[in-house]
Amino acid sequence: MKLRFLGKNSNIGDCPTLYATDRDSYLVQGWKIFANDLLTQLDIPEGDTAVEVPTELFEHLTKDGLPAGEIRRLEDPIMILTPGGTFIVQGREVTDAEALAQMEIPDYETVVEVPKAAITALLEEPRGADLQRRAQPAL
Repeated sequence: MKLRFLGKNSNIGDCPTLYATDRDSYLVQGWKIFANDLLTQLDIPEGDTAVEVPTELFEHLTKDGLPAGEIRRLEDPIMILTPGGTFIVQGREVTDAEALAQMEIPDYETVVEVPKAAITALLEEPRGADLQRRAQPAL
């Protein structure tokens, strides 16, 4: 799999990153989810995983020729908008050695692959309850 770097949102020690692939998909590198309150809200199929990324990461979609990078709808593969203002993104966990060798991935991060069409659909105007998919705060 060949990757094209689109961008990252870096803070010291944090590096969620967005890549376009030659397979008509995006790779989303983000933080592994350890929070039990979030994990209980997710229904993740076998072979998939989820990562947490800043909402601003998707602004880099403009570098892939899209007119905007603002996520306007919440549905698969973006599962939840957290109270902290981050997205939980679900996708196939990337195990391709060639792709992983092109990235720098700290122990507390992992990478998911999502179809390009699934992400671009989320840039459209919201429908009904789309924006209601928010994480429930921990009690």
